[in-house]
Parts: sequence; structure tokens; C-alpha cells
Amino acid sequence: MRRKDSLCTEFAFTLPRGLIDAQNRVHRHGVMRLATAKDEILVQKEPKVQENPAYGVLVMLSRVITRLGSLNQVNSDLLEELILPDIAYLRELYNRINQQGNALIPTQCPHCNTEFSVKLKLAGES
Repeated sequence: MRRKDSLCTEFAFTLPRGLIDAQNRVHRHGVMRLATAKDEILVQKEPKVQENPAYGVLVMLSRVITRLGSLNQVNSDLLEELILPDIAYLRELYNRINQQGNALIPTQCPHCNTEFSVKLKLAGES
């Protein structure tokens, strides 16, 4: 049981499509932690980001995603393989938990196209 005054720093998520690895396995479920000031600083020092500032999103996401499917390490090269709806989802999740403090994510059913909001479950909660 979690104390009411404790700060939740990890958020479970499910990608709309998922990452397909070299063994043709799909990785959709993951965990993202809150970003720190150190994350922001280290992203700016990354050579890929200095060459192309747009790459900063992937580097930051690779720092804060602690797990994706059975992958315990996520790097920016791996995230390059995600399709754009998954990247958009991760960006929205990142912004909501780090800037807005709101864990509601607008989503759409891939089968019937119904739009709805999903409250993200915090890692460790059922």
C-alpha cells in the first residue's frame, strides 16, 4: 500500500503499436520514470543532439524509459525504429507526467476508432 503523500516517479504504459525487435517480438508494455534536471543536462551534451537538436526527443525518451517489453535497456537507436504514432504517444506521456502532472492520455481504439481518455496506471498498482 502506498502512502498518500509519497511521490510516484514511475508510470506504466502500453504503446499503440509497439516495437518489433530483430527476433520479430513485439514490445508494447513499458515503464517511464519522471525526468530529472540531470536528464535535461545530459541530453544537451549528447553529440547526436548537438548535431541535430530534433534528436533530443529520442535521447530524452531513452533516458526515462526504464523498460519496454522484455527489454531492460532502451537507447535512442532502438527508439528510432518506433512508428510515429508510438513516438507521439511517448511524447504526450512524457509531457503529461513531467509538465502537467496529469496522467490522462487521449487515445483511440485501433479496431473501431472510438476516441477516449485513459488514465495511466502507476507502476506497481493494479
